[in-house]
Amino acid sequence: MSGNKITSEIEKITLNAATFNGVEITPTLINFFYGNNGTGKSTIAQAISKGEGGAWKPSKTVTDYSVLVYNQDFVTANFENYGNLRGVFTVGEQNIEIQKQVAEKAEEKAKLDKAILDGTTEKGRKETAKETLFETFQESCWDKTEAIRKGFDATQVGNKRKVQFAERVLQIANPTHHNLDALRELYNTAFDVNARTYKEFQLLGVTTRLKGSKASELLLKPIVSSSDTPFADFMKALNATDWVRQGHERFAEADGKCPYCQRKLPDNFEEDITACFDGQYQQDLDDLSKFLADYESDMQGFVDTLKANLQDAFPKFDLTEYNDKLALFENQITLNIQRIRDKVKEPSSTVALDNVRPLREGINDIIEAFNKQVQEHNAVVNAKQKNQGECKAKVWEHIAYMLQSDVSAYKKSLSTLSGEITALGKKIAADSEASKALGNEMAALNKKVISTKPTIDSINNLLRDSGFQGFSIREKKGKENVYEIVRSNGNVADNLSEGERNFIAFLYFYHLVRGSHSDSDTKMDKIVVIDDPVSSMDSSVLFIVSTLVREMVEVCYANVCYWDDNIPKENYIKQIFVLTHNVYFHKEISYNQVGRYNYVSFFVINKTSNISTIKLCERQSMKRPTDKENYNPIQNSYAALWSEYKELNTPVTVLNIIRRILEYYFIQLCGYDGVDIRSSVLDDNKNKFISESEDCLPDYSKYNLASTMLSYINASSLSLTDGLYFVDDSIDIVQCKEVFKLIFETLNQGQHYIMMMGDNAS
Repeated sequence: MSGNKITSEIEKITLNAATFNGVEITPTLINFFYGNNGTGKSTIAQAISKGEGGAWKPSKTVTDYSVLVYNQDFVTANFENYGNLRGVFTVGEQNIEIQKQVAEKAEEKAKLDKAILDGTTEKGRKETAKETLFETFQESCWDKTEAIRKGFDATQVGNKRKVQFAERVLQIANPTHHNLDALRELYNTAFDVNARTYKEFQLLGVTTRLKGSKASELLLKPIVSSSDTPFADFMKALNATDWVRQGHERFAEADGKCPYCQRKLPDNFEEDITACFDGQYQQDLDDLSKFLADYESDMQGFVDTLKANLQDAFPKFDLTEYNDKLALFENQITLNIQRIRDKVKEPSSTVALDNVRPLREGINDIIEAFNKQVQEHNAVVNAKQKNQGECKAKVWEHIAYMLQSDVSAYKKSLSTLSGEITALGKKIAADSEASKALGNEMAALNKKVISTKPTIDSINNLLRDSGFQGFSIREKKGKENVYEIVRSNGNVADNLSEGERNFIAFLYFYHLVRGSHSDSDTKMDKIVVIDDPVSSMDSSVLFIVSTLVREMVEVCYANVCYWDDNIPKENYIKQIFVLTHNVYFHKEISYNQVGRYNYVSFFVINKTSNISTIKLCERQSMKRPTDKENYNPIQNSYAALWSEYKELNTPVTVLNIIRRILEYYFIQLCGYDGVDIRSSVLDDNKNKFISESEDCLPDYSKYNLASTMLSYINASSLSLTDGLYFVDDSIDIVQCKEVFKLIFETLNQGQHYIMMMGDNAS
């Protein structure tokens, strides 16, 4: 049959446990899984049994079914003590009147269950709407605040995901508008990792010694001598007092000669010159010289102070006006000093100095404004932690202010939905209590109509049919629905082998599937999961188990196959999953199932680098290219080993498969023994496995790897597993496969290697 695959009770399974990460499968009515031990089969079985990650058909949940799982946990739980096997309940002879009451209560319960389902569906829809409402709110908040979130990123730590951000917005009690420029200033300082304090600029003081100096008056009047000697009168008449004084000071060391005509000066010339300048004149000159020195010193101090302010200045200062006024201040001082010097040189002249006070006061005004900025900045830095908290609070208050309308609309809609959900929850709880009460009443009635003897007889018949003649099952005296396993001599069995335990456990499981696990689920449809049931069983038992599994598969198939009279019409199994690593068992149970494409699916489970994957085995139909068809991933055990070898890429698992291939082919098929193979490969052809390394020394890596592979031949599976765990997982996988190929070529089996590898032979 061609067409699309048809889903059953569980329509989809999402696996997120152990080595699975978001792996999805879409099961059909009947599902076969093949995978080696450790690939994840048990994880799949447990997920189904717990209802985890399962998407059920409309109006159904896991509680609507009896999910029965056979795995090692099932065996352990039911054989904790070899002597006791929990009771198996099944429907036997029934009292018609009691059954009628059960049916009436079942109908009433079904109505309640439908109401519960409808209410749960509606509640789920409301809860989904609630989630969608919040998601919409998140998106709106996120989009509208992008600029402020990025601009104040440090305040968003811990709330940088949409859901966290929206939840924080809803927590703000006082939405407030804040000035963003001021907030930015606070943010830049409070959250600057390099933030530090800065020194304040030093103000310019006053020049007290210059302010009261009488020399300032001397600048404005001529300084002349009041002497009345004839020579002094002569110099005054010529207006040459300054000229003579300067010449005398300059040429005082002229060896008694006139510096101009070189004539010998009169002996009393020095006395005449000195007499030309009276005491007041000399005092004025001294005062003027001192004023010049004081002025230069004080003004240079001002300039040095202003320039020192610029060292390590607060980076946010705009120093343009400051620097301009500093330059102008320096120019004025330079000009004033030059004027004073000119006065000293020519005392009889008059000079006026520029008033630097307005410029000095203007500079001080700038400095005071600067210092206010520095004080504010330093205060923030010194209280950084406090200001970070203040900044965060203000940013979030501003964000909440921006989103007031969104928050109001969200809370209003949320209140409506929450009220509806609460009301539905109360109704569902009331209906559930009523349904539970009806279920308890049905269970009490069912206890009156259940007989266990047919089950005991059936299991004992199967035990005899399978060749287990040494023991049987009987009900334990004084223990209702508890059974004992007894040997042929009547003694309770206390030394069952693992294979015997597994086999009896499976027979028990088989009857649970046919009957019921408890007295409350006799009317429930079943979903069956069988996880590797043939561990440690011999071939005859494996055949019986395979036959019983095929029977359960056909019961499940009866749900959709009404046209085939050869198919049993019982359909209590609604979906079945069979998982195994045993190639023979897989072939036995999946015989003639490939053609049922619509209702049967084959899966292969692989694990690479500790990550498990599941592959659906379907392909384009060979006969009708427009359709798809199933294919069985297992052709035979030996071919399966080669298929697995081609896909694996981890050393430990590859070496395990290599050991099994070498043992099967060379020992079982070709007749070698382990000693012969090691001798042929490692002794007779030793040179083929030894190469020369880069430093011209022999490289034994391939030889040692071949020795490792061959050392496990003829080892048991258990010892092999134990040994391989000591293999270094860092072995080069490429070299590992090269050595494996070289072993076949060395033993003249290269053509067989090429045949089995196919396109991967190179």
